[in-house]
Amino acid sequence: MPKRRQIREKLLFGGLLVAVMVAVLSASSFLGIYSYRRLVRALSCRAAELPRAAQLGHSVSLVRLAHARALAGDVEAVTEFVAGIVTTGAALDGYCAELAANELDDMPFADRTRERDTAMRIAGCLESIDGIVRRGGGVDLGPADSRRAMLADVEPQLESLADLTEELPSFLQARLHDLSDEVRTRYRTLIFTTWAVATAAVILLGALGALTYRWVFRPLRQLGHGSRRVAAGDFSYRLQLDTRDEMAELADAFNAMTARFQEVRDDLDKQVQLRTREVIRSEQLASVGFLAAGVAHEINNPLASIAMCAESLESRLEPAGADDAEARVARRYVELIQAEAFRCKGITEKLLDFSRLGEVRRQPTALLGLVRDVADMLQHVGRFKGRTIEIEDDRDVLALVNPQEIKQVVLNLLVNALDSIEAEGRVRVAVRRSPLPESPTGGCEAVLTVADNGCGMTEEVLDHLFEPFFTRRKSGQGTGLGLSIVHRIVTDHGGRIEATSAGPGLGSTFRVTLPIAEAGVTARESRAA
Repeated sequence: MPKRRQIREKLLFGGLLVAVMVAVLSASSFLGIYSYRRLVRALSCRAAELPRAAQLGHSVSLVRLAHARALAGDVEAVTEFVAGIVTTGAALDGYCAELAANELDDMPFADRTRERDTAMRIAGCLESIDGIVRRGGGVDLGPADSRRAMLADVEPQLESLADLTEELPSFLQARLHDLSDEVRTRYRTLIFTTWAVATAAVILLGALGALTYRWVFRPLRQLGHGSRRVAAGDFSYRLQLDTRDEMAELADAFNAMTARFQEVRDDLDKQVQLRTREVIRSEQLASVGFLAAGVAHEINNPLASIAMCAESLESRLEPAGADDAEARVARRYVELIQAEAFRCKGITEKLLDFSRLGEVRRQPTALLGLVRDVADMLQHVGRFKGRTIEIEDDRDVLALVNPQEIKQVVLNLLVNALDSIEAEGRVRVAVRRSPLPESPTGGCEAVLTVADNGCGMTEEVLDHLFEPFFTRRKSGQGTGLGLSIVHRIVTDHGGRIEATSAGPGLGSTFRVTLPIAEAGVTARESRAA
């Protein structure tokens, strides 16, 4: 079975994707910003060198100008020359200090080795010039020839100093010129990284949207669609989710609930059909009962007259000789008339019993003992010889019933069961308590079950089993009123009777449900008695 993933794990995964996307975009942004910042700082720092280099170049120019004037014979220019050497040294110190203050080796074109080497060479030239000047007496020079000789010795150093000073700005200009070549790889890498990050962000965003649709929106839409279909009465609809998370568990619970609804609906439909048939049967029985009562009362009087006349004829035929053939035939006919009259009278009595209405007097009755009494009586009936009645030895149950009427019910059911089985057949009887299916207080009812392994019944027989005068026995072996009377008795007691059969030759089962004798009810019945 695939491992279930909780929604919170999926949300954490989605949050991780968002965090990765934000981190990658942030990293790309910060990389570009900091690269730009480093470039600007590097340009700013290198640009700060230009004024110092220009000041140094200007000082060297003034020194050369003073040197040229001194060679031309201007005595005051010598003093300016010597002062210019000092000023140039101070400008060089400022330039070197600027180089040291803005030392950023990790920035673009931050290599200042050439500038430092050139500054050291300029310092060397200044030291050489200063040494020549000191050897020549400084500003207190002697004759013109000595001044001229000293100035001539300084001239090569001044030329070198001028050349070196002119090189300083060229280094920065060359570095700026080569900047595009130096950072080409860097900015290409940065551009590629930016595009890669943007593409990855779009992919991650698309993946997050697809996962959100698959994990959240699609299951919710399917759940809503399923709810609407079930609400419309389509209880056969089932949800199929492959998310393997709480949404799938909710769908499984929804399917289980729908299946339960379907079972309840089907059971209710079955119960409604069953109760409808029972109501129709009860109405039919009530109608037949009223008709039977009237017919029985009307027929009883003619039957009594027929029986009385037959007895009178029989008494008149007694003096006739026993060998008289005509008398014997007449006597046999009179006996047949009497037997059929009494048989019709028995049928009318059954009709009266069937139609008799009124309050049933009930009392707590031990059903198992009542069944044993009826079974013991039937064991001595000759036509049931060889057939066995098995009574399950279980705890007896007290039912609030009329003992005589329930004994009639048990007698009818056992006689029908014994008639339906062959020789050596068996009838099983059980009495037990059964919990009420819809009782909130956990109440019980008494259940009497009579099962046989006899001829069984078809669906047609089951549908008409409790109707009056319905029988499948041979002509003259039954009136078809027995089970109708049983149904009326059980219904009057507030119970139910159900008949089931797997089919012809597979036996039958009758299940009678009766109200149980509770303690409070028993006490009230005893006081009423």
